[in-house]
Amino acid sequence: MNYSKSIAVILILFFMVSCEDVINVDLNTAPPRLVVEASINWDKETDGNQQFIKLTTTTAYFSDTIPTVSGATVFITNSANVVFDFVENNTPGIYECSNFLPVLNETYILTIIYDGETYNATDKLLATPSINRIEQKDDGGILGEDIEVKIFYDDIVDETNFYLLQIDDPYKAIPQYGVDEDRFFQNNELFGLYFSEDLKPGDQLTFTLNSITQNSYNYLNILLSQAGSSNGGPFSTPTATVRGNVVNQTNFNNFALGYFRLSERVRVTYTIE
Repeated sequence: MNYSKSIAVILILFFMVSCEDVINVDLNTAPPRLVVEASINWDKETDGNQQFIKLTTTTAYFSDTIPTVSGATVFITNSANVVFDFVENNTPGIYECSNFLPVLNETYILTIIYDGETYNATDKLLATPSINRIEQKDDGGILGEDIEVKIFYDDIVDETNFYLLQIDDPYKAIPQYGVDEDRFFQNNELFGLYFSEDLKPGDQLTFTLNSITQNSYNYLNILLSQAGSSNGGPFSTPTATVRGNVVNQTNFNNFALGYFRLSERVRVTYTIE
């Protein structure tokens, strides 16, 4: 009797496996759009001359590769009409500049000429406060079982400020991001909070703080909200197209994706105790 039951279970499993069908989903593929990754970061106490911009295009949902953009003309202009050329290097789609001049509170315009069309974006380079200190708790998180780390920094005085915080965790495939504003904490000390059940003594976290413009904050806030904390950050598939500040001046409807942003950047690496 037991053997009969075992054979019946095996036969049922066999038919369940053998009846699986491969379903090919025929998705519509839209014409490719330009994708701009242009974060100009000026690390404190450096000259900030070396900068790069990455250009790709959108592709089919099931594609294994991301097409790069070669042959584009890329440059940034400051308010004094000084032009900083970004030239494609040996890596397709990567455009580099070796003489960029970062100036706090300066406004910059990005220009990209690609496939007969001209794209522009504008942003302002803002100062970023230093990180005052880092504190650790071993009973953090909702259940009090996670390692919790806080970084503290002073809000820039008498200004409306917006901040981007990036955390590089050795157990995460991509960095974790968060944005904040000083609406209710102006001129006070602010903090960023991160906790994880995976961290252990000796592990290192890298915190990167950037001051950003309100437009950058609005864009990133929407992007992060759509991605959701459980989906791996801002590079997960969004529920709707989030348009950045890169505007096609030739054909408005053929808009680009991505964002042009500048910031002074502060980085601190902390070792878990």
